Amino acid sequence: MTDKAVAKHRAVRHRADGASEPTDDFVVVEEPLEIRIAGETFAITMRTPGQDAELTAGLLLGEGLIRSKHDLGGLAHCGRAGDEGFGNTIEVTAAPGTRLDGERFELARRGTLTNASCGVCGRRSIDDLMDRVTPIDDSTELARTMLAALTTRLAAEQPVFARTGALHAAGVADAPGTWLIVREDVGRHNAVDKAVGRLILDDALPAQGKILVVSGRTSFEIVQKAVVAGFAALVSVSAPTSMAVATATRAGLTLIGFSRGPNFNVYAGAGRIVDSDHAPAR
Repeated sequence: MTDKAVAKHRAVRHRADGASEPTDDFVVVEEPLEIRIAGETFAITMRTPGQDAELTAGLLLGEGLIRSKHDLGGLAHCGRAGDEGFGNTIEVTAAPGTRLDGERFELARRGTLTNASCGVCGRRSIDDLMDRVTPIDDSTELARTMLAALTTRLAAEQPVFARTGALHAAGVADAPGTWLIVREDVGRHNAVDKAVGRLILDDALPAQGKILVVSGRTSFEIVQKAVVAGFAALVSVSAPTSMAVATATRAGLTLIGFSRGPNFNVYAGAGRIVDSDHAPAR
């Protein structure tokens, strides 16, 4: 992520002793990104500038409009460099011979795919997800000690957060725990889309044997993105929602929450977790 992600602002620091003094502070940049498909606005999201192609690809996969890199013909910013607002609109074109699902485009544009405000809507969202993905069949073994260290290690991979204190992060690790991708963004969903989008553009899906690690709570939308991408596990520093747990259970995703220090909770898919001697963890 470049320096476009950070801006310097003047602030006044107030201390406990009642004194105050002016100071320069670094704040994270937040700007809108308009995503267009065939000239029509698909979504407008507030994001931290940078990795816009990754963000767009990840969002399209999560909403079911694409299945792989090969569905994409191009991802390009509109306008000319130097023009006001350049870099805040990106145009998606389908690959030759590929047609983006028009019905799903309309549903996703209206936001109905991720509406979990009621029980019926929630069930429909899970059913919709499972209709377009295969339950995760991944026998990868994941060491308990490796999993426990991931959220702490993710925090150490956030240079912009270290300067601003205002970003979420999403990381992709392999089964031994080596980082493959780490992305930061002001939005937790965007950070996940950027990480998944990098996998898409590298033609590295499904993410079999890989772990998605996030810095915030785990909602249905985050689990949906992990399931569609084919991750074996999702690890979060915070709590999952009830719908996230239900979706992970049905999809066969290992779901870990409250991962802090050496401790974590397992809400689904405990069978993949092993102790150091490779005995199944209890």
